[in-house]
Amino acid sequence: MKKLYEKSELAFAITWIVIYCVLQSLANPLNDRIGVKYAASAAFCVLQTAVIIGFIWKNRLLERYGLCRSPFPARRFLYYVPLVILATCNLWNGVAVNFSPADAACHIVCMFCVGFLEEVIFRGFLFRAMAKDNVKSAVLVSSITFGLGHLLNLVNGSGMELTENLWQISIAVAIGFLFVTVFYRGGSLLPCAVTHSAINTLSIFSRETGLTAEKRVMCNLIMLAITAAYTLLLTRTLPKKADAAI
Repeated sequence: MKKLYEKSELAFAITWIVIYCVLQSLANPLNDRIGVKYAASAAFCVLQTAVIIGFIWKNRLLERYGLCRSPFPARRFLYYVPLVILATCNLWNGVAVNFSPADAACHIVCMFCVGFLEEVIFRGFLFRAMAKDNVKSAVLVSSITFGLGHLLNLVNGSGMELTENLWQISIAVAIGFLFVTVFYRGGSLLPCAVTHSAINTLSIFSRETGLTAEKRVMCNLIMLAITAAYTLLLTRTLPKKADAAI
């Protein structure tokens, strides 16, 4: 792994994207065979998380990939209030218990790790690898690739419908731009990883009863509006990169 990283950071990033997508796709049929939702998914995600953290820690890459505090005070980010609001999006229609204890435990572990993995892989590995040559291209590619990666939900047995998937992709691309802005200009990936993990994890308590198509569209539009406004604010108030902090 280290040899691949030293040879080509971009190839290293792409390799991890492929590994992540393949394992996530393989996990769904295994979950059905085991009989516990997210059981195999959780196992794969924990393994990937452990390997990636071990690699980053061993090679002293914590600051490079934003696993550190931001040099800026929280007030420069409006105390991360917009991220907190986004993190609760799955609870906007109310709270419900949708899983058995075993399913819930596996879901929570899986979704928590997914938030961390996707941030490190897309905002960390891929963005950093491309930003060495062109930051604008890195922002675009890391954000759009992250969003389009959700197309897997149409073919991996998740049961997601096309319309719902298109909304998911649109929001994922927008949030991708926000998170890469927080990371590149703020110097820390931790707020992104925590928010991402919270969005995913709290989906277990999302109440679908009474969530009409109109309400769903409204919630999606609110998320897009908050994401766009917060991204614009940060691009105008923070330096172009974190190491410009005084």
